[in-house]
Amino acid sequence: MEPGPTVTDGPAYEFSVEVPLDAAAAGARVRDLLREEGFGVLTEIDVRETMRRRLDVEFRPYTILGACNPSLAHRALVAEPGVGVLLPCNVVVEEAGPGRSRIRFMEPLAALSLVGGGAVEEVAREASERLHRVAGRLAA
Repeated sequence: MEPGPTVTDGPAYEFSVEVPLDAAAAGARVRDLLREEGFGVLTEIDVRETMRRRLDVEFRPYTILGACNPSLAHRALVAEPGVGVLLPCNVVVEEAGPGRSRIRFMEPLAALSLVGGGAVEEVAREASERLHRVAGRLAA
């Protein structure tokens, strides 16, 4: 029996999981799991369509979701108003092969470490824990 998906640490700025779902199904599942962790999707960028329309090139299905947890964002913005340039937490849903998708999560600890300690670090830690739970549930 083939082992199931696992959460993989990538470069310091991301972690990911590959799942046996096409990009559309994976995207829907990710949205549901993000919602359960208090995140909404504020933005959605269809990179494939943008590349086709702007550059006339073909690209695999690749969507960037701008996920935001309003209470975490509020806490971070109150502590450091400029932190908005580092928000929201991006999640990428990309085709990894026939019937397979890779979900990449921005690592909030890496992104928000640019701000430095205190309340923002606490928010980053909580956001990271929530996003890791989403990735773990995708892998389950």
